[in-house]
Amino acid sequence: MLIELKNLFKNYVNDEVVTPVLHDLSFKIEPGEFVAIMGKSGSGKSTLMHILGFLDRPTKGQYLFKNEDMLAFNDEKLAALRNKEVGFVFQQFNLLARTSVLENVKLPLAYTRQISNEEKNKKALAAIRAVDLEHRINNLSNQLSGGEKQRVAIARALVNEPSIIFADEPTGNLDSKSGEQVMQILNKLHEQGKTIILVTHEQYTAEYAERIIKLKDGEIMADEKVAERRTTGLIK
Repeated sequence: MLIELKNLFKNYVNDEVVTPVLHDLSFKIEPGEFVAIMGKSGSGKSTLMHILGFLDRPTKGQYLFKNEDMLAFNDEKLAALRNKEVGFVFQQFNLLARTSVLENVKLPLAYTRQISNEEKNKKALAAIRAVDLEHRINNLSNQLSGGEKQRVAIARALVNEPSIIFADEPTGNLDSKSGEQVMQILNKLHEQGKTIILVTHEQYTAEYAERIIKLKDGEIMADEKVAERRTTGLIK
């Protein structure tokens, strides 16, 4: 088992005001699954992704990662897991401006002292090839289209060879054609054995996944297999 949540809750406290965000969530994700977490704004889906990706902690309940209890991990352990086990792709790309594609993709390797710069370049090039952007390797990020920027962000998420790719609204800033290209790349990575966890509010994007977990007001309303997965064509 890769991920297992048992009766997980998340509250935020501000000036002694408690705001419940996630309520009694329980589910499992196996290695190699492609899962979409779907819901409207305010449903709790991004908070859930932050917990699953070791960016936040639950208030109570259990989060087992590879059968280890996440609540027992200190901040150093969580940082190591974020660096080694997970890759993030966000709606806003978060690339360094006026910096080459190669240098952007290499960024997660900056604090990895065990490997040489030559090996870092090799890993970055392999990730760039995986998203079909080898011809753009020396271009600056501000010379790229929105779809190309998102593909660079995916390559950066891949460079440490993580167990899981988290994609938070990865098509949100893209036109339909670029969005389709990004989803096809995520689908290809899934077919190669990567675990993909996609956060989206769009049904047609979620249907690229094998399974959709639907949230409403912090609760799971449905957890269902996708009858006919989408592999091409984002339909408006």
